[in-house]
Amino acid sequence: MDHGTVWTYGAVGAPAAGPEDVLRRVRGAVRGEPGGRVETWVAECTMCGAGEDEFEVAKGECFCVGCCIPLGITDGDVCPTARRWRLEPSDAPLPPSSPGPGFEPPDLPRCPAGHDVFQVAIALSFTGEGEVRGISVGLRCPVDGALCLYVDDARVVPYAA
Repeated sequence: MDHGTVWTYGAVGAPAAGPEDVLRRVRGAVRGEPGGRVETWVAECTMCGAGEDEFEVAKGECFCVGCCIPLGITDGDVCPTARRWRLEPSDAPLPPSSPGPGFEPPDLPRCPAGHDVFQVAIALSFTGEGEVRGISVGLRCPVDGALCLYVDDARVVPYAA
């Protein structure tokens, strides 16, 4: 996914507690299952204790700026009630996640103004039985309101038990 070409602008200067533009974007991106539900929320780090809501993004994962702990988008930790998973692209490629000694420029998204810290919105698609089947992740620059769909309706595949 070329993050440099998918940015749009939301509400500039909107309060950090409610970036409604990015919530709408991720809800619209994830494909709901028949008989299931879609849940959306703005990510906050539970490890920091202060509800840190800004993240750096690299290699397909979002890392809290306060403690550097990842949200768990790529492995399922973002949803504590779900089994561990891996992601498969739906119609859009996944962000780069290959291991390596350093980060390449495409691995480190920046908004059009060059900022590299984001608020993160997550949408999960659940089956009627409560299993996670899909995820979309949006980024919002809190400085200028730029929005990006970072993970576009990736299919969630549980690891074998």
